[in-house]
Amino acid sequence: MNTLLSDDRVTLRAIEPTDVDLLYKWENDTTLWTVSDTSAPFSRQLLWQYLQNYTADIYESRQVRFVVTLTATGEPVGLLDLMNFDPLNNRAELGLFINSGHRGQGVGRHALTLIETYAAQHIGMKQLYVKIRTDADDCLHLFTTAGYTTVGTLQAWVKRGNNYHDAVLLQHLL
Repeated sequence: MNTLLSDDRVTLRAIEPTDVDLLYKWENDTTLWTVSDTSAPFSRQLLWQYLQNYTADIYESRQVRFVVTLTATGEPVGLLDLMNFDPLNNRAELGLFINSGHRGQGVGRHALTLIETYAAQHIGMKQLYVKIRTDADDCLHLFTTAGYTTVGTLQAWVKRGNNYHDAVLLQHLL
């Protein structure tokens, strides 16, 4: 299968209300909070309300969220977000999470290829960008080998505890 949101390895599907338990597990994993803006746990009720009110209209909400699944089995293995969509300048920030058991297997790279094609061909975006902590070597490797270019360093950008960490701003022209 090879469509706009699917290839032989990975499929990007819409987020569903039945994903509430999956979101609850991943959003409340405190080991992931160091690479996200999460600062407190989410309740199932709050996540359920989010899912009930979620609109996939990127022009209305300035965001669209996908569940990354394995094409062969449909198993959910991650989340992918286009956020902070700027329709005037045709760009969006990208957020990608792949569950630890599926990292290092090319799943993230396939998901990136699919979202780049979707963003360019379906929405007409010109660029995607990511902000990654400078000590997130695996993430930096994924994005730089996928053609994202470092365009700057955001100094003391991320606060964790009492410490501030730099982040790298990477950009990919579509």
